[in-house]
Amino acid sequence: MGDTYEETPRVELTPEASLLLRRLREAHGPLMFHQSGGCCDGSAPMCYLAGEFRTGASDILLGELAVDGVEEPVEFWMSRSQYEAWRHTRLIVDVVPGRGSGFSLEAPEGVRFLIRSRVVDV
Repeated sequence: MGDTYEETPRVELTPEASLLLRRLREAHGPLMFHQSGGCCDGSAPMCYLAGEFRTGASDILLGELAVDGVEEPVEFWMSRSQYEAWRHTRLIVDVVPGRGSGFSLEAPEGVRFLIRSRVVDV
């Protein structure tokens, strides 16, 4: 499993993201995020069933997100290379109208997860 960076919370959720995660959890089961910065959706966070996306040594566990009404935390993983570029930021998971990736669980909902960020001291 990857490293966990907990000195400062690196990831947080907007109320809208929490609400969507509750709905997705009810419909699908335990969830996770992975953000790769790869080719398909750039830096969009992808929401999967927990364990559906295989993480490894090239990934970092940035946080375990507590969502009201969801029993287990939602892990947020990021590729190590993406983390190096974003390591001075706090990531805020939000939801906006639009079509996300067909691979991410929110795609049929007519919305997509989006990362907003702000600079933090490390």
